[in-house]
Amino acid sequence: MSAPLPEGASLLDAVPVVPVVVVDDVATAVPLAQALVDGGLPAIELTLRTPVALDAIRAIAAEVPGILLGAGTITTPAQADAAAEAGAGFLVSPGTTPALLAAMADTGLPFLPGTSSVSEVLAVLESGRTEMKFFPAEAAGGAPYLKAVGGPLPQARFCPTGGITAASAPDYLALPNVGCVGGTWITPADAVAAKDWARITRLAAEASALR
Repeated sequence: MSAPLPEGASLLDAVPVVPVVVVDDVATAVPLAQALVDGGLPAIELTLRTPVALDAIRAIAAEVPGILLGAGTITTPAQADAAAEAGAGFLVSPGTTPALLAAMADTGLPFLPGTSSVSEVLAVLESGRTEMKFFPAEAAGGAPYLKAVGGPLPQARFCPTGGITAASAPDYLALPNVGCVGGTWITPADAVAAKDWARITRLAAEASALR
């Protein structure tokens, strides 16, 4: 099962970079997750964008001890429930509605509701949550936007995701209201297709050193 967060710990402080992963073949899920752990990034946001995503979550939860296993692209209450039942240890949504916010909270799991505007950030803060995703980060204004948001809303903390690269990640991580970033560059599609787990381990090691 997914490694639980220590009591009182924050998702945003677990790792500097959360690998955002799309799995098309269940057979790659476990070695991919293990490669991330071996590289010093014991966390993964596995997106529910493919028909095998829930099966991939089940496989990782069963076979990769110590990994903080998240389910991303949660867009409906039913997906929140299904991801929790599959063994996810945290949830991430690209956006937030009242129904989705309530459903993710009802699972009892830590979660990062998605935001991309000040109004959405305010809505999440009104719900009692201070930690959230900022998506799509680069398209929605990037690090300068989040720096500006930190002025009036310093209590909000973010995991920006979307278009971030190894080169731009440090700009985000330098902001006081950013705890970690989400990135796809750690698990490039060509490396996964080639089962080049050594390359993914190397990229994970580089990302883990960014903080």
